[in-house]
Amino acid sequence: MTAKRQTVQASSFIDELAFQRTLSKFARARAEYGPLSIRDVWAIMSHVVLLGDSIFDNAAYVPGEPDVIQQVRARIPTDWTATLLARDGAVACDVRSQLQKLPNDASNIVISVGGNDALGAAHVLFENVQTVAEALVKLSAIREHFAVEYAAMLDTVIERSLPTAVCTIYDGRADEMQQRINVSALSIFNDVITREAFIRGLALIDLRLICTAPGDYSNPIEPSRNGGEKIAAAIVEAVAGGPIFSRSSVYIHQSNCT
Repeated sequence: MTAKRQTVQASSFIDELAFQRTLSKFARARAEYGPLSIRDVWAIMSHVVLLGDSIFDNAAYVPGEPDVIQQVRARIPTDWTATLLARDGAVACDVRSQLQKLPNDASNIVISVGGNDALGAAHVLFENVQTVAEALVKLSAIREHFAVEYAAMLDTVIERSLPTAVCTIYDGRADEMQQRINVSALSIFNDVITREAFIRGLALIDLRLICTAPGDYSNPIEPSRNGGEKIAAAIVEAVAGGPIFSRSSVYIHQSNCT
């Protein structure tokens, strides 16, 4: 048997398992509640998938404590499913390979990526320049490169036609001077994330406004158990709705006018 045929058969087997699990959920719900509405069907079929980096894949940074995916699973309704495809160290372009493993019954996608892209560009902060304008030109080049990678990633994601939310890069934890540098530098990346999300009408989870306390971090850049709990709560609210966080609306107008 060829590797390709084995892959197809394995995929078909997984699809059948997912189908059987869904049928089982419907049967239990009908037995307990009777006829199901469209809203009931949506709730039963919900499968949240987390893509991105160690903001979600943070088990290594909270040893002996629940990580973000466990915290999400603890918050979602009993009949929902949550899957972690995010991987520690991933950059924006890696999300496309994660997406290839997307379960066929996935109903919602949440993405947190960009922090490692920022780390990869951090060397520019130590380069010598003659003027502030020259520094801005260097930062602009980094922004433009990240914008291309992030936009291409989002375009691949939205081809799946699933409700999608993206996260900003949080500020992290550092001493006062380093924190000022971090926040200013990360604003370049967060500008890309917010712009690209709003252009596509995607939901935005602003981790800068969620992980705000020193205790939210297990080290300068990774979420702690407390931070993970806040992130998990935001994910579940973004997917299911709820009164935990305040909401903002963003209005954009796109026209063909020159």
